[in-house]
Amino acid sequence: MTYYSEALLVSKMGAKPQFAPVVLDAIRDYEVLVEVHATGVCHTDIDCIEGKLPAAYPCVFGHEGAGIVLETGRTITDISRGDKVLLSYNFCGSCSQCHAGHPAYCENMLALNFGGKRLDGNRTMQLASNTATSTEGTNDADKDAIFANFFGQSSFSRVALASRACVSVVAPDTPLALFAPLGCGLQTGAGAVLNRLDVREGSTVAVFGVGAVGLSAIMAAARLRKARTVIAVDVDVKRLAIATELGATHTVLAGCKDGEDVLQQIRDISAPANGVAYAVDCSGVPGFVETMLDALGTRGRAASVGAPAPGKRAGVDVFGHLTKGKEYVGCHQGSSVSKEMLSYLLESYKKSEFLLEKIIIYYSVKKY
Repeated sequence: MTYYSEALLVSKMGAKPQFAPVVLDAIRDYEVLVEVHATGVCHTDIDCIEGKLPAAYPCVFGHEGAGIVLETGRTITDISRGDKVLLSYNFCGSCSQCHAGHPAYCENMLALNFGGKRLDGNRTMQLASNTATSTEGTNDADKDAIFANFFGQSSFSRVALASRACVSVVAPDTPLALFAPLGCGLQTGAGAVLNRLDVREGSTVAVFGVGAVGLSAIMAAARLRKARTVIAVDVDVKRLAIATELGATHTVLAGCKDGEDVLQQIRDISAPANGVAYAVDCSGVPGFVETMLDALGTRGRAASVGAPAPGKRAGVDVFGHLTKGKEYVGCHQGSSVSKEMLSYLLESYKKSEFLLEKIIIYYSVKKY
């Protein structure tokens, strides 16, 4: 059985998303059909639309969905019709990383999240104009097939066909519009602090780039891990003001200053230590990454969560990195197990420790 829906379709690189009628493929045993009530807009969606990250066209993006379950695959027993759910990234569950408890680093991550189709090559969505030829096993060849199944969901659709791995059931009273962005951006920022860096109470932390991801990292460092000094670095004064409201103890405006000036300000704030103990880059800007690494103190640890275009590189003072015992790690999805992280952040919100309402702005989908 196929399902009809309407989705925000990007017809070509850089094109504005436009509503289009689509058909979803028959649900597989491991999939969940979700009526999407809200979805976050992540910078990854925008980068794919603009061609900065891998994609093919026409396409339907979206990977921070929230909605109500309409139907489940035959092998799924822990999700029911009518459940409220949040959607996150996809993973296979069977590779060595998944078995080791690190699904954010699934060996099939790129194919499952950026491949545009199922692992077996079949599409999950196509334009409604070609429905007569849509049959399981052959729809991949249809000229109207759409690059979809983005992060196992493509939530820029009124109905999403999601992989079970993406789906986390939440309480019936959960406000879906508020919590939709937890599925990627916010768990990424918070997870970098809580999981990948494991920031300690009373420490010093610098966060480079304080959009939604960076502000999530600020809250995690200041409110959840009780860091003593939390430094927000950005080019936008308004963002820095929000960062202060959410727990940043210091701010550094980077726009009109060179990297050395920003670095010196961070070192002055960190004194008498020779730099910060932890740092997170949420910008993906190579120059910021270089400044972040230089800002680390002895045995300091830094993580990158902001994604630049493939092939971008940042330089490092190898001798200084070596002699001071610095560490630099990559961090995907906050190294989070989504089911656990989303539950934790929901509880933190209820305790007024994770102030989502301060960073969420609502838009009508018609104005997207």
